[in-house]
Amino acid sequence: MIHLFENHGYFIALDVHSGAVHVLDKPAYDLLSLLDLSADSMPPNCPAHVLDALGSSYNRDELCEIYGELLELNQAGQLFSVDDYAPFADKMGPSPLKAMCLHVSHDCNLRCRYCFAGQGNYGGECMVMSEKVAHAAIDFLLEHCAGRRNLEVDFFGGEPLLNLDVVKSTVAYARSLEKERGKCFRFTMTTNGILLSDETADWLNNEMHNVVLSLDGRKDINDHMRPRVGGQGSYDSIVPKYQKFVKARAITGKDYYIRGTFTRDNTDFADDVMHMASLGFEQVSVEPVVGDSSEPYTIRDEDLPRVFAEYDRLAEQLMEKKRGGDRLNFFHFMLDLDQGPCAIKRLRGCGCGNEYAAVEPGGDVYPCHQFVGKPEWRMGSVLDHSYDTKMKRMFSNATVYNKKPCRDCWAKFYCSGGCNANNDQYAGDILKAHELSCELEKKRLECAIMIRAAAALSE
Repeated sequence: MIHLFENHGYFIALDVHSGAVHVLDKPAYDLLSLLDLSADSMPPNCPAHVLDALGSSYNRDELCEIYGELLELNQAGQLFSVDDYAPFADKMGPSPLKAMCLHVSHDCNLRCRYCFAGQGNYGGECMVMSEKVAHAAIDFLLEHCAGRRNLEVDFFGGEPLLNLDVVKSTVAYARSLEKERGKCFRFTMTTNGILLSDETADWLNNEMHNVVLSLDGRKDINDHMRPRVGGQGSYDSIVPKYQKFVKARAITGKDYYIRGTFTRDNTDFADDVMHMASLGFEQVSVEPVVGDSSEPYTIRDEDLPRVFAEYDRLAEQLMEKKRGGDRLNFFHFMLDLDQGPCAIKRLRGCGCGNEYAAVEPGGDVYPCHQFVGKPEWRMGSVLDHSYDTKMKRMFSNATVYNKKPCRDCWAKFYCSGGCNANNDQYAGDILKAHELSCELEKKRLECAIMIRAAAALSE
């Protein structure tokens, strides 16, 4: 399977099953576009219909020569390669847990308009996780991780800093078990920064492997979508804290990124990325809002041309910055074309409901943080050690080959079938792709591939 596209003057062919990327000249691109792009092989000679179609534009001998070069790539397994993944897709069983999201707070000190968590309480009562439940969650992870050595725990909310004492206690508890159990814990946190004091920042820089800092970009954009409980903006409070935090974090060498959301109100989101770069942030993610189409802020099908053009504009700006030696990384354009993710991750993505689970403040277990609050997706409890292995097996089988819209999609090994929670909420089934999210993902991938190809050609 081949995906052909043109971006910023580069003519690119992606061989889907091998992952090979080829930057072509116009004649080769035109020739390739006339072949059966879904095939797994090429005929030994240039087909007559190709020569007839292009004979008036290019020399026929030149076309035959180009075809011969493409045929060599085919024979090397880098063009029209065979799908080696499909035979194994149904043979993958459930995997041990390796990551857990602890909802230490179902409360928040912001009232973000697009919040999927209902401004922090996930449609229920505001509450925080007790130390007993948090420690039981660590025990649950250890009970179900089998032979895995490296384990990940993400502190989430609502706003997790509203329950910092329990976060600290949980980290200490997990650390106390590492040597005895032969494990290594990595901790992460997502915070809105309102409660980010100097003392807290120092502790996070010591203990958190990664910290995600929420900010939507320019002051007016951020404050419109991310107000405080009383309606005041949050930008002026959090930005100086983030700048100080990131400067100190650079000394530790640990990860962070600024995470924003763009809506219909800022389809010029490249300006928000550049604004965050101007503040000194080098690791940035600005993602499209996913929500009900009735909400005024939600990206809709008619917005896609405008959003696509903005991704192209952002790609050009990022390439220009790279040429000037800037180290700005945009999360959705970071793509490893040399090796990429392992085969299992390519086929079923983030591990939702299988390798990954979320725990709400009362101790109930869900497939991931976006399923929390939906009783039909409850998988068990860390307090009574129950665990729905049938549901776990269902998620382990949610591969790109069991998602019909994904099976023949060129982007399947990069998006891995998309977000199961979004698929469920907006397409009605975890095995049905949310089409708008798919279109956005494919555009981002084309930009990312183009950026990597352009960089390789300039080396």
